[in-house]
Amino acid sequence: MHPYMLRSFEPFMNRAGSVLELGSFKGDFTRRLTGYFNDITCVEASDVALTEAKRKLGDKIDFIHSRFETAKLPRRYDNIVLTHVLEHLDDPVGLLKRINDEWLADGGRFFLVCPNANAPSRQIAVKMGLITHNAAVTPAEDQHGHRCTYSLDTLERDAVAAGLRVVHRSGIFFKALANFQWDRLLATDIISKEYLEGCYQLGQVYPDLCSSIFLMCERGPSK
Repeated sequence: MHPYMLRSFEPFMNRAGSVLELGSFKGDFTRRLTGYFNDITCVEASDVALTEAKRKLGDKIDFIHSRFETAKLPRRYDNIVLTHVLEHLDDPVGLLKRINDEWLADGGRFFLVCPNANAPSRQIAVKMGLITHNAAVTPAEDQHGHRCTYSLDTLERDAVAAGLRVVHRSGIFFKALANFQWDRLLATDIISKEYLEGCYQLGQVYPDLCSSIFLMCERGPSK
């Protein structure tokens, strides 16, 4: 999904400015950001993941080893990226408020992506009796640290509660199959690049039926 996320971000990026990635993990998405930005800062709480990211990317990135709740950053940033992280947090609005009040520059852009509760694959799972409702946290998600499952309305609710101004809302990649089904299919020749492109394009038409939901926000007044 990383290339499709970046395609969704591209029209709004300030490429001449700085970027802050919150939750870089092992640096896979960070590596893609190096194709767009020269000034990259990453905050990551896991020392194991941070060591791997540094091994991959060397001194190209300013890495900060910290939890979001206690991070002390030296400046504001023109672009801030938070992908598939917010759903892991006990206090998501608290982090969004720090982004708005402390870290996002005036005129900056905040790119927020989360898994979508209303993805068709989840709705099918509800009809199959595998999960109780669209926004349920599955046992596998719980093991990976998920605390909630967002839809466009609840994600925008939390962004607004933190003071952010939502400028654009969309979805990334139409998704009717579960992740394990995609993994199996992508190992065959059944799924073509053209089919994947079609799923991405269809997701632009039906954002609420995408794998992930995307908000682009700007700084609002501090609350």
